[in-house]
Amino acid sequence: MMNNGPVGVFDSGLGGISVLREIKKIMPDEKYIFYGDSLNAPYGTRTDEDVFGLTHCVFEKLMNKGVKAVVIACNTATSVAVRRLRAEYPDVPVIGIEPAIKPAAEQNRGGRVVVMATPVTLRRPKFVNKMNIYSEIAEIIPMPAPEIVEYVESGRLHDEGLEIYVKGLFSRLDGRPADAVVLGCTHFPFASDIIRKAAGPQAKLYDGSAGTARELRRRMIENDLLCDGTEESTVEIINSAGEEQAELSRKLFTGALS
Repeated sequence: MMNNGPVGVFDSGLGGISVLREIKKIMPDEKYIFYGDSLNAPYGTRTDEDVFGLTHCVFEKLMNKGVKAVVIACNTATSVAVRRLRAEYPDVPVIGIEPAIKPAAEQNRGGRVVVMATPVTLRRPKFVNKMNIYSEIAEIIPMPAPEIVEYVESGRLHDEGLEIYVKGLFSRLDGRPADAVVLGCTHFPFASDIIRKAAGPQAKLYDGSAGTARELRRRMIENDLLCDGTEESTVEIINSAGEEQAELSRKLFTGALS
């Protein structure tokens, strides 16, 4: 029964759908429950205790649905809550997501690495420490970009205002373009075309979703939690803001808004 239970994937809104898509690619036979907390989004401007309280509440909802593993597909929630949740639920694999600073810096030594994320993620000690470590081999430039979350949450991926906003962020680099851009929020891959255009053709984009998917699979194999293939794969999408946001999530999952 446990092996055929679902994998829970959680985000503060719709952005975690980008992670779910990567997970589904490498584990197509599993069942999934995605919970987006759009009613309380964005998490990136909240206090740490607010973020932990909201994350813990969603985690318990997923546990009550019988999930066998949980992916926190939100950089802000990961940075605030993942250690405490692992301590509270030691028998449940809890996988977080982190900005892909390491590969971006190591593959662009001596270059300029822009890290786009929410304000909460950028100010977390763990993140600051990682920036400090890799600043020895590359110039790390934090770039708060909370408004991208709002555009994705409302499904306005082709809104001119989004392009203007992102272009304005990169204009602050004063004519010194980035060699790499780390997408440090799960909402940002949905705006990757706009980000790539604003950053310039020389910039490589880095997204932590694929690494998170691989880590989930590794942990599930380690804990003998892979499904046995006797039941059909399903994807259930729930959103705290209601069916309209859930339907928008489904469109993002299938690529209908691309």
